[in-house]
Amino acid sequence: MAGKRELNYAALRQKTDEERRLVETAAGRRRAELVLKNARYVNVFTHELCTGDIAIACGKIAGIGKYDGEKELNVSGRIVCPGFLDAHIHIESSLSVPREFARAVVPHGTTAIVTDPHEITNVMGTDGIEYMLEATERLPIDVFFMLPSCVPSTPLDEAGAELDWFAIDRFYAHPRVLGLAEMMNYVGVCAADEAVLAKLAAARLHGKRIDGHAPGLSGGDLQAYAAAGVRSDHECFAIDDAREKLRAGQYIMIRDGTAAKNLEALVDLLKQPGAERCMLCTDDKHPIDLLKLGHIDYIIKKAIARGVDPITAVTAATRNPAEYFGLTEHGAVAPGYRADLAIIDSFEHFEVQTVLKDGRMTYENGTLCAFAVSEPSGELSAEAHDTFRVRRLRPEDFAGAGRRAVIGMVPGEIVSTDNGYAEGVDPERDILKIAVVERHKGTGHIGLGYLQGYGLKRGAVATSISHDSHNIIAVGTNDADLAAAVNRVVENCGGIVVAEDGAVRGEVVLEIAGLMSEAPLTAVNDALERAKEAAFALGVNRGVDPFMTLSFMSLPVIPALRLTTRGMVDVLTQKFV
Repeated sequence: MAGKRELNYAALRQKTDEERRLVETAAGRRRAELVLKNARYVNVFTHELCTGDIAIACGKIAGIGKYDGEKELNVSGRIVCPGFLDAHIHIESSLSVPREFARAVVPHGTTAIVTDPHEITNVMGTDGIEYMLEATERLPIDVFFMLPSCVPSTPLDEAGAELDWFAIDRFYAHPRVLGLAEMMNYVGVCAADEAVLAKLAAARLHGKRIDGHAPGLSGGDLQAYAAAGVRSDHECFAIDDAREKLRAGQYIMIRDGTAAKNLEALVDLLKQPGAERCMLCTDDKHPIDLLKLGHIDYIIKKAIARGVDPITAVTAATRNPAEYFGLTEHGAVAPGYRADLAIIDSFEHFEVQTVLKDGRMTYENGTLCAFAVSEPSGELSAEAHDTFRVRRLRPEDFAGAGRRAVIGMVPGEIVSTDNGYAEGVDPERDILKIAVVERHKGTGHIGLGYLQGYGLKRGAVATSISHDSHNIIAVGTNDADLAAAVNRVVENCGGIVVAEDGAVRGEVVLEIAGLMSEAPLTAVNDALERAKEAAFALGVNRGVDPFMTLSFMSLPVIPALRLTTRGMVDVLTQKFV
C-alpha cells in the first residue's frame, strides 16, 4: 500500500509541474516550446475561422493570442485543424500491422482512431486484444479500443473463440479502452437474450460507451435496441434509417470506406439540425484507398465537395467523435487540448501539409518523421503466426452442393439479396459455388451455397478474411480450383489466393492471424493489386472489390443471406435455409 501511495504522489507531482508550465506559458510568463505563428484555425465551438498565434507546451495547446516560442513556425495562409479522429475502424482491414497502418494515415492528418479488434479476436480470442494493445503502443497516433461484443457474431457462426462478458471484462480497466464495440447481434438484444444483455450491462456498469450495428432496424425493435444503451450506428445506408436512429437518441457514424460508401446517401445529415451528433468513420479501408485516396481527410473533402459547410465537415471528424467517446482533451484547437493538429492548404483543396501529435512534428513537407515501434511479446507473436487447423482438402470436399440458396451481391454495398435457389454452378448466369471452410479448430465443417453478382468465369478465389469469424471463404466455377485456392491459403498461413487450373495466378500472404502482413503497406498493396487484376482477368466484375466484398458474404448479421461453415443463414430470422 505504501508503494502505491508513493507512486501516486510522484505522478501527482509530475502532473502538477506540467500544469504549472502550461499555465505559465498561457499567461505569457514562460516562452512556449513551439508557436504556430499567424494561424487561421478552425474553432469547433463557435463554428468559425479564428486567428492568432498557437502556443504549445507539454504536448498541449497552452493558449492562442500573441506568443513567442523557443521554436516558431509561420503557418500564415494555411488553416490549422484539430487532428482527425476515425470514429470506427478495424485496423486489420488495412491488411497491415498497426505500425504500417500508422505510417499510412499520419500524412493524412489522422492523430487518433477508435478501433474494434474483433477481427483478430475472432481468430485468437482475448490474446488478439492483447496483441493489438501491445502493437499500438508508442505509435504517432492515439489508438483507442472498443471491446469486441460478438465473438462469434452470432451463435450460428464458428470462430476461434467464444467470449462472454466475463472474458473481456478485465480490459475495461485499460486506459485506452473506451467501451463495447458494435453490438451486431441486435436480434439477441431485441429478444432480451440473457448473455447479450449481460455484455451490455457490464459495459454500462463500467460507465462505458456501447456502439451499435443494426442496418435497417426500425420501429419497436429500434426502440428496444436504444433502450438497452446502444448509442451509435455506423450501418445506415439510407437517410430515413439514419434520421429514425437520430430521433431515438443514437449518434450516426457516417461511413465511407472501401466496401461500404454511405456518404452520398447520408450527406444531408451534415446540412441539417442534428449534425453535431454525426461522426465520420471508415470501418474498413484497404491499402489502395489509404495510399491513393487518403483516410478521414478524404471523407471531409468529399463532404465539402457535396455542399457541406467545411467547418461542419471538420467538426464531424474532430469534436463530435471526441465528445461522444469522452475524449476530453481531443478534438479542438483550444487551451488545454492536446496539440494534435492537421495543417491544410485550404478548404478547397484540403491537402494536409503538416501534422503534429502532442506538439511534435509527425509529418512535414511530404516526409513522415521517424517514430518508435512497439512489438507484441514473443509468445503472442508466435501464436499470431500459427492460426490454421485445416487438413489438406480435395475437390470432393466441395462436391454435392445440389439445390441451395443464392446470395445476391449488391454493387457498392455489403448488404446482400435473397436470389432464390439454384441447382448448380452456371457461369453464364453468374451462378457460382461459394464455400466457407472452418479453419480454427479442425472441425472439417464446410458450408456450401451459391453466389450471384461476382462475375467469375474461370478458376476460384479464396481468402482467410471472412467477417467476422475469419474462416476461409472461397468462390469458384469448379471444385478442383476451390480446393487448390483454399489449400494455398493454408500453406501461406493466411491471405488471399486467385487460382486457375490448379495454378496460383495471384496471392497476398497475410501471416498475422491470417489477417495482416508485417511487410510495408506499399508491398502489400502491390501484391493485392496484382491479385485483383488476376481476379478480374478470370471475369470478376470490375465494379466489385474481389476480396473485400467477398469477405462480407459470411457475416450473418447483415441482411439478407450469408454463408457460414454450417450453411446458409437467413439473417432476418437467424435460421438456416
